[in-house]
Amino acid sequence: MKLKSMDISATASASSIVFDALRNAIIEGQLEEGEPLRQDEIARLFNTSRIPVREAISRLEEQGLVKTQRYKGAVVAGLSPEEAEEIFSLRALVEPEIIKNAVPRMSREVLDQARAKCSAFSESKDPMEWGNLNRDFHETLYSASNLSYFLEIAGNAIDRVERQIRAQLVMSNGMERAGREHFAILDACENGQADTAAELTKAHIEGAKTSLLQFLPKA
Repeated sequence: MKLKSMDISATASASSIVFDALRNAIIEGQLEEGEPLRQDEIARLFNTSRIPVREAISRLEEQGLVKTQRYKGAVVAGLSPEEAEEIFSLRALVEPEIIKNAVPRMSREVLDQARAKCSAFSESKDPMEWGNLNRDFHETLYSASNLSYFLEIAGNAIDRVERQIRAQLVMSNGMERAGREHFAILDACENGQADTAAELTKAHIEGAKTSLLQFLPKA
């Protein structure tokens, strides 16, 4: 199992630490689709009991990142084209509303941070960075929205497709287009154009969905 060992035996939030480590490993592709999550092995890696591991896996299952299979137990969940389409359609409903609410509340500091992250995404040559950089840009803009429940839904949805987004950017040579769209969204935010930012965000997500579905294997 491609997880870095860690001694959390004396840590009160052991379950949260295991959860974060497993979640990041799944999102970043270190744990591949269908890979079993053996509680004993994970507990040894973190020098803890099975209880926090079981709790962490249960939380991952609630988020759709893990599923339980008969005879195999908990495994890393895959993503069918139908599931991907549904998740992107949900994002296309939720995220435009988030950014529409965020634009009037964006400070100069937030906008400057977003521009730095936008530039970092466009300039990156490392595909392993692209998912995180893409997410950092969007979440920086969304942070001003004060829509905590919307943000939670969007975050969970992005978790489910982040690996696929990175793969899509690589396979479709989509970095240049994504970069242009990011800068257009940012320009709308800087000009206080909330409706335009929302429309551009929706188009950005819908375009990514169309591109991704071309590359996901059909059943």
